[in-house]
Amino acid sequence: MSDFNTLDGDAPEVIGHRGASGYRPEHTLEAYKLAIELGADVIEPDLVVTKDGALIARHENELGGTTDVSDRPEFADRETTKTIDGQEITGWFAEDFTLAEIKTLYARERIPEVRPDNTAYDDLYRIPTLDEVIELVRQEEARTGREIGIIPETKHPTFFAQEGSYLDGTLIRQDTSQLLVDALVKAGFTDPERVTIQSFELGNLIELQKEIMPEAGIDLPLVQLLGGSYDLAFNFDPGKAALGADPSVYDELGLDLTMESAINEDLLSAEALQAMARVYAEGIGPYKDYIRPVTELETPVDGDGDGTAEITRQLTGETTSLVEDAHAAGLEVAPYTLRAEESFLSLTLDGKVETLTEEARALIEIGVDGIFTDNPDIGRGAVNQEFEARGWEGADWDAIAAEATRNFERTGNWYVSGIGFGDPDREEVTDWNAVAAQVEANFAATGQWFI
Repeated sequence: MSDFNTLDGDAPEVIGHRGASGYRPEHTLEAYKLAIELGADVIEPDLVVTKDGALIARHENELGGTTDVSDRPEFADRETTKTIDGQEITGWFAEDFTLAEIKTLYARERIPEVRPDNTAYDDLYRIPTLDEVIELVRQEEARTGREIGIIPETKHPTFFAQEGSYLDGTLIRQDTSQLLVDALVKAGFTDPERVTIQSFELGNLIELQKEIMPEAGIDLPLVQLLGGSYDLAFNFDPGKAALGADPSVYDELGLDLTMESAINEDLLSAEALQAMARVYAEGIGPYKDYIRPVTELETPVDGDGDGTAEITRQLTGETTSLVEDAHAAGLEVAPYTLRAEESFLSLTLDGKVETLTEEARALIEIGVDGIFTDNPDIGRGAVNQEFEARGWEGADWDAIAAEATRNFERTGNWYVSGIGFGDPDREEVTDWNAVAAQVEANFAATGQWFI
């Protein structure tokens, strides 16, 4: 065990948020594979459902923002307007397409104005199913010898199960949590050390814990995402009782919840965290600002000197008790989302730009158990720097040697992300060929990887 401030004392996990979405269009097999190559311990597929009940990896069921569907004349008549989680959205929706039709679409970069380099990969990659993501993980585990986790998120479960409708107005009535568990069981991919399920909604996580997983004979850890739980607004609305709205689903929590609990601080309280841990959750995934608060700048700042002022946030210098409270309840904490682009960064209290590495290390020092990041290589580098600062106490040298090998395979250089040893992103350079030879010699002599 090392001396990290995590719940178990081990190093925090690096979670490839929608894959390596800082470098490839999100939720593609290529983005997930690159995330693994860049050192992610876990990859995150968000899941929505097709007309014929297949789970596919998309952040939203609206397809216009991340695929080429708007340029496909054969699907022009599928464009419509729906109300999803209280918001009116116009576009093309996954539930109005069969899987075969989805498989004719190509993925595109979701935020091309922020990530223009990613547009070079537009219209190259197909939309993966959950089954294909699992198969990729198995292939990469076999290739690398590493154990790789997935943390699927059920998107808009209340919409799909109760409130949403197909293009013809028929109610969808698809329980995405049940579909997910059925798919995991069928694939034989139910190791609780490798699979965690997450959701912003409370109701479907409670259903998973109390009904769906016991009936399937599995018990996977559940993570409550914090920052918007639409099911509260739905279940506390008397006008939606005919659709199945029922506030009693939260009774076992023993909390005084309301329709507004998702958008105020009710779910961030120590009492709420204790209740989640007691009833269903093993972890929380809070918005990063819930741990390190920020204020909005009156005038944006040009942080990189390119003539465009994109930084709009400044840290207050405070740290909330959320991580401490969650750990006291026995919950792990993995905040979202750490991104490298200037528009996602903040100024420090003294007005300097905080880099993604600095942000990640600050959260690691506070004690988070994982970080969701679009840049897994930078996240891995931050963890490595924290090991370096601790004199490598508790370091997994098998994993570090494997990372050096991956980097060599990708770049032709031996290095470990974030530290010296030849990392092209750091000024300090070490002869990694010599270091690698020493590691191999130590392994040959002792059976242990170390420098």
